[in-house]
Amino acid sequence: MSDTDGLVEGTHVRATGAGVPLVLVHGVGIDLEIWEPLVPMLQPGRRLIRYDMQGHGKSTKPPGPYLLDDFVAQLDRLARALGLDRFDLAGFSMGGMVAEAFAARFPETVRRLALLNTVHDRNATERAAIAGRLAQVEAGDLGRSLAAALERWLTPAFRDAHPDAVAAIERRMRANDRAAYLASYRVFATGDIEVLAVIDRIRCPTLVLTAEHDVGSTPAMARSLATRLPDARVAILPRLRHLALFEAPAEVAGALVPFLERH
Repeated sequence: MSDTDGLVEGTHVRATGAGVPLVLVHGVGIDLEIWEPLVPMLQPGRRLIRYDMQGHGKSTKPPGPYLLDDFVAQLDRLARALGLDRFDLAGFSMGGMVAEAFAARFPETVRRLALLNTVHDRNATERAAIAGRLAQVEAGDLGRSLAAALERWLTPAFRDAHPDAVAAIERRMRANDRAAYLASYRVFATGDIEVLAVIDRIRCPTLVLTAEHDVGSTPAMARSLATRLPDARVAILPRLRHLALFEAPAEVAGALVPFLERH
């Protein structure tokens, strides 16, 4: 099967390799490029399919408001267009919400599910925090919002040692279409409530992974999420923050690859 990188029904898709399909869904405000550090470790024996969610990257940016269902429908259209009857699915952050909702709606389609740094059932304090961040972006204070995000996402040691990599993420965030980003961020800010209503429909083996110092997708959330699923295991990566897959891809792969190969 040949490698591809282009638009499929308005969705920017990059697919490489051959074997069992693994679809990768990125987080809000970034794009499929965030998966590239992990690709060499996940690629052997797999057809890796990563794509830009609507409103992101090179995919179409329809006018808002957006719903979580819109992102689920996009993934469904993409899977059908690519002829994917059954596949493994991994989502990061907001992409984890999309993956959960998709697995709940199409349980016969998802073989194995990996939820990386995925928000679950925010408490009142956590809900107030995300509402505050959304208000900051809505007010146009992108500079402070990005600076705070990078602090939450990456450890100080990584930011000091890899300024070019950090700058690349910041450039990507600044390049977002503002209206599409806001429409997506509103889904991210409330989507965990919607997922709660359907989470019991997920039946497949699931890996719930987060980082020790992820303040948005906390270890407590990961453990609570796993209790709601019939066949779930939890992995908490020490010392890392939210963007573990970018900062420490080998550590993420160290948990993800054995999970995928075990089933």
